[in-house]
Amino acid sequence: MSSVVRLPRRIYRGAEITRAPDMINNYDFSSVYQPILSPTHRKLVGYEALVRVRKDNENISPFELFEQAEAKDLTAELDRHLLQIHLDNFAASSQPVWLFLNINPGTCIHPEASLEKLALQCQSSGIDPEKVVLELVETASDNPAALLEFILKAKAHGFQIAIDDFGMGDSNFERLWRINPLIVKLDRSLLVNAENHSRARMLLESLVKMIRESGSLVLLEGIENSTQAHIALQTEADLLQGFLFARPTRLQEHEPELIELALKGVIADSSESSAQDIRDQESYFRLLRFEILEACHSLSRELPFNSACEKLLGVDGVKRCFLLNPQGIQQGNLARANPDIHRGKFNPLYHSAGARWTHREYFRNALERPQHISSCRPYVGLPDAKRTVTLSTMLPGQRVFCVDIHPDEIFGGQLEFPATL
Repeated sequence: MSSVVRLPRRIYRGAEITRAPDMINNYDFSSVYQPILSPTHRKLVGYEALVRVRKDNENISPFELFEQAEAKDLTAELDRHLLQIHLDNFAASSQPVWLFLNINPGTCIHPEASLEKLALQCQSSGIDPEKVVLELVETASDNPAALLEFILKAKAHGFQIAIDDFGMGDSNFERLWRINPLIVKLDRSLLVNAENHSRARMLLESLVKMIRESGSLVLLEGIENSTQAHIALQTEADLLQGFLFARPTRLQEHEPELIELALKGVIADSSESSAQDIRDQESYFRLLRFEILEACHSLSRELPFNSACEKLLGVDGVKRCFLLNPQGIQQGNLARANPDIHRGKFNPLYHSAGARWTHREYFRNALERPQHISSCRPYVGLPDAKRTVTLSTMLPGQRVFCVDIHPDEIFGGQLEFPATL
């Protein structure tokens, strides 16, 4: 890439650090930055600073570096050194964006790593603390009280707080509410799982919603392909980060206009995909409504129950049909799309003739909206213990015709049923 802002690359060597330990002197450090984007504003709003390390002309992983620092009790000093590098390398940028800095949990409670020193580092680099977002892992500290005290003091100095890797380990909402961060970065594993499992996607959407309702912005990181980007946009996450938009590199090598253009392209593709999903779902609902009404007409003509439901049971996702009397008592057994699915397994709930379902939402829906085909909220259905949505409508004689659907088996588990078809 060509560069919009030209900055001299700054590599810090041991000779530049006053009284720096040999452990730091023996390495060459440089900063790279990965963009953070707002899909709502469709623009770049921040960079996460990351370190690249070399020794004797060979790359060293940051993880290995910090392992060595911890073994020599130099983690806080190394952390402070890297923060200064990131701040200085970022200082020449005139972009009105946040700088995200990772803070080692031990540094937060180390007496030699005070916030006053960090504030002075910002001052010497010409960066307002309000422009700096400190990324902390809320589960990593073995001294939660000291970590919370650090966060309160950091906010008093004007620094913003982000919680990193939320959703892994023993992350919990009680600590999250106490910390009250500006931003919560969700662990990438949640997004990867959501890409492969519909239930995980629903859980991710619920988690994003809960965090946003608690008063924090949500950042989804590690977005590497269009499917993950589409999921992230569907969750309404506030901020996005990942290789799909830009890889970590020197600040002067990033071109904000091209990065934002990539974001807009991803948003446009996702919008078209969402529009197509809506069209496909509307077609599905039209077919489903038609077959339900056909089954109702057949039942009104006193056709055998299984015959009346045959075509309806051939619609994707439809698993069972059953009939309730005005008292909510099931008349006969279920008509099933796969009659022998549970044969060979012991299941005392398989035969449900005579069961009473007046407590179910779908029975109440039919009574309250007799002229409509109503859908209930998802629940765990019997006897297969799978997530189920039941559609219900009233037949002559106040009988209630019910249709069980497994929503996870259609449209990748993302089909949202309207209150009425």
